[in-house]
Amino acid sequence: MDIIEVRDLCKSYKNVMALNGLSFTAKEGELLALLGVNGSGKSTTVKILTGLIKKDSGTVKMFGKDIADLSDEEIDAVTVSPQESAVCGNLTVRENLEFFYDIYVRDLANKARKVDEFIQRFKMEDFAARKASKLSGGQKRKLSVAITLITDPKIVFLDEPTLGLDILTRRELWKILEELKGKTTIVLTTHYLEEAERLCDSVAIVAKGKLIVQDTVENVKKMYGATFEDAFIKAVEEVGL
Repeated sequence: MDIIEVRDLCKSYKNVMALNGLSFTAKEGELLALLGVNGSGKSTTVKILTGLIKKDSGTVKMFGKDIADLSDEEIDAVTVSPQESAVCGNLTVRENLEFFYDIYVRDLANKARKVDEFIQRFKMEDFAARKASKLSGGQKRKLSVAITLITDPKIVFLDEPTLGLDILTRRELWKILEELKGKTTIVLTTHYLEEAERLCDSVAIVAKGKLIVQDTVENVKKMYGATFEDAFIKAVEEVGL
């Protein structure tokens, strides 16, 4: 079942066409990588799908409904971790998790247990009492992703979640995402092709605001090149990039 359906999505900024008829789908429980070079339209797509900006035309559906018709419960089941770490600087790590849990989750009886679980799961014990403004860039990124997932969403958008993370922290996050596969629908944007190849059920390669191909990594390699990097480069170069 397709839990996300994007058809002929268009968006322009003044005279610049960011999205030019983009179409793709994501199945329930699928981890989909949205790939493209800078300026291909990935972040614009995420912003439209999460209600941060409006589309010019096209259709976007989640849970079989137009996103304008989603219920409050369905809206709360969709979360996003943007490129900029979304944390409250004057709150500690623990307080950030508690704050966002309070906003979106009605089962407050389990809040303390859930917050403790996520602090351990994301290995944030050493700085759980530290204010977010005092965290390193990588620590803020880790906290931002934890905030996104603590509400047990059905659909998650992760916009370059591992950008700036060291290799160990990146692998820790990969493990968490792998555990979510089949349970949560995840749309991931990334410039790390090995990340997409390792994690994703399918990839959608975008260039100039249009879909070039959506398929498994193995099938994309069969179509375009021996390695995934070669295949990606050939796919985007074919549209004149």
